[in-house]
Amino acid sequence: MRACFWIALSIVVALPAHGETPQTLAGAFAAAWERQPVAQALGERQRAAEARQEAASALTAEPPSLELGGRSDRFNRDRGAEEYEVGLVLPLWLPGERRGSLALATAEGAALTARTAALRLQLAGALRQAWWDWQLADNERQLADERLAAARRLRDDVTKRVAAGDLARADQHQADGELAAATAAQAEAGAQFAAAGYRLQALTGQAPTAPLAKAEAEVAAGEEATLLAVHPQLLALAGRGDVSRQELALARSRSRANPEITIATRRERGLAGEAMEQTWALALRIPFSSGARQQARLAEANAELIESRLSAEREGERLVQEVAAARSRLGAARLQLSAAEERARLAGESREFFAKSFRLGESDLPTRLRIEQEAFAAASQAARARINLAASLSAYRQALGLLPE
Repeated sequence: MRACFWIALSIVVALPAHGETPQTLAGAFAAAWERQPVAQALGERQRAAEARQEAASALTAEPPSLELGGRSDRFNRDRGAEEYEVGLVLPLWLPGERRGSLALATAEGAALTARTAALRLQLAGALRQAWWDWQLADNERQLADERLAAARRLRDDVTKRVAAGDLARADQHQADGELAAATAAQAEAGAQFAAAGYRLQALTGQAPTAPLAKAEAEVAAGEEATLLAVHPQLLALAGRGDVSRQELALARSRSRANPEITIATRRERGLAGEAMEQTWALALRIPFSSGARQQARLAEANAELIESRLSAEREGERLVQEVAAARSRLGAARLQLSAAEERARLAGESREFFAKSFRLGESDLPTRLRIEQEAFAAASQAARARINLAASLSAYRQALGLLPE
């Protein structure tokens, strides 16, 4: 039997089949984002933010209103007395309210953009996890297929040698047992691969096709501080804090309800036959201070400001620690890959030696099976280490706030 038991086991993912289009992580992320409800509603939210800014730029605090009124004595004395009144009511801005409303609307628009970026990053984290789980499951499936094929070749070889009297019947049982174990492992790996594909499909809405295990780009040394400063999570919290500050400033300016100025005209007559007389009126309505209501608004806005500021500080601390942990895992993954590849190389050479000695009758079948299993375990570890390195790099980029590419 040729000593090629686990050839190509160290390959992370096989090349895609002819005619299949490789699916990339960036493409999967684009598809996943398009499916998100927040992405579908984003256009309307942006239009709402623009409308709030337009409303804050208006000349009046609220749209003007029209007042119509009339009086007549036709239902009692019926002497022809009539009175008609038409008025235009203009709600006025309080001092500083218009400027504060415009600043708040602008801050809300910026906060919407920052919140959307944070949601995109959150989706990227879930997609990255599902993506690399799928890659790992595909790798395990291929390894199980290779193991099964090799176990069949070994079983066939042992069967021929048992028939020729070169090996004992017990060797046949061991070969058959190895084939049964490989068959069970292949079934389990196939189920795991299908489950990982379904989890990925739930995010992208597309059935996974040909996986392309391409690692994301490395992050240049010294860029951590720059990337953390513009991290989407921090920007979202900063946007929330800015909104809270503008709400507090606006609450301070809104010490009372909006005053109103009324411009009205009246036409009236006292008796039938008299000429209609027209008069004009100008009125100003100034509400009293809201008192306790104003204090409640101020306290609520101040609480939001304190919460958003402290949340941003805690999130900044958490992100620094998360980046440090991700950097450490990335370094460990590089060392693990180097060690795993060295182990796979040594195990492969040992497999070659024992395969040759087995053909020459210098070693028994149990020793051969043990060496083959060790070689399989080493090749599997190397393949997993390659995917783990790519996944660790992806997690490091996630911690820095970078989207898939």
